[in-house]
Amino acid sequence: MSSEIVLDVNNVSKTYHVYSRPHHRLLQAMDNRRGRGARHCFEVPAVKDISFSLQRGQAISVIGRNGSGKSTLLEALAVAAGMNAEGGSSNFAFSTRDSHSELLESVVLVRGTRRPRTDFFLRAESLFTAATYLERLPREDGDPLASYGGSSLHEQSHGESFLAVMLNRFGPDGLYLLDEPEAALSTQNCLTCLRRIHELVLDGSQFIIATHSPIVLAYPQATIYSCDEHGLEQVAYQDAEPVRLMQSFLDSRERFLDRLLSD
Repeated sequence: MSSEIVLDVNNVSKTYHVYSRPHHRLLQAMDNRRGRGARHCFEVPAVKDISFSLQRGQAISVIGRNGSGKSTLLEALAVAAGMNAEGGSSNFAFSTRDSHSELLESVVLVRGTRRPRTDFFLRAESLFTAATYLERLPREDGDPLASYGGSSLHEQSHGESFLAVMLNRFGPDGLYLLDEPEAALSTQNCLTCLRRIHELVLDGSQFIIATHSPIVLAYPQATIYSCDEHGLEQVAYQDAEPVRLMQSFLDSRERFLDRLLSD
C-alpha cells in the first residue's frame, strides 16, 4: 500500500441540541449570545474527536451501534469531498431532504497531492432515489446508464443494482464511501463485494465503509475503527463487536435464544 495520503480528517466533533418545547430553541439562542451555556436543551453528541488519514490504496471500516454516528460521519465526509449527501458522485445533483449541514460545518478535509479520478457515495437506503435521478438525465450526450452496466437499476433487485454500481461504475484510483452495504446484499454477494473492493484497492482506490457485517469487516487490508461517544478507536478484527457477538451466537445459539426468548 502506498504511503501517499489522499485526505486527512482532523478533530471532527458535533453535538446536536434536542429541545423538549419549540420555544426553548429561541430561549437557548438568547442564552448563547449571553454566554450562559445549554440551559434549555439536551446535548446529544453525534461524533467526537474523529481523526484519521486515508492513504492511496487503503480501506477503512467503521463499526458502531445504531446511533453511534457512523452514517452521520460518512455523509459529512461525502459532502465535504464534493459528493451528494444522499448518494452518488460529485456529478449528482438531487436532494429530497437536508440532513448534512450541521455536521458539515465541522468537517475539514485536507487533500493530498493526488486527487481521486472518480468518486461515489453508495448508500443502500437511498439507491432507489439515485437510480431515479439517473433515469431522468437527458440522453443527448449519451446513455447515462452506460457506465452502470447499460441496464436500469430499477429493473434489478436491490442487491443486483448495488453490485452493478460497484462492478460497472467504480474504477481505479477512486474514492468510495459505502454506507452499510450489507443492507442490500445477500451473504454470497457480501463476498462478491469484498472481491470487488480488493480489485479496486489494488488499482489504487480508497474505501471508507460503515458496516455491521462480519463478512465486510473481514477484508484483510482494511483498518477497522470503532465509533462511539468517545470518538474512533482502532480495533482488531477478532475484537470488533459485530464479530464477537456473531461468533458468540454461533457458538452458543441455544443459550442465546433461551435467554432472549424467555418470559
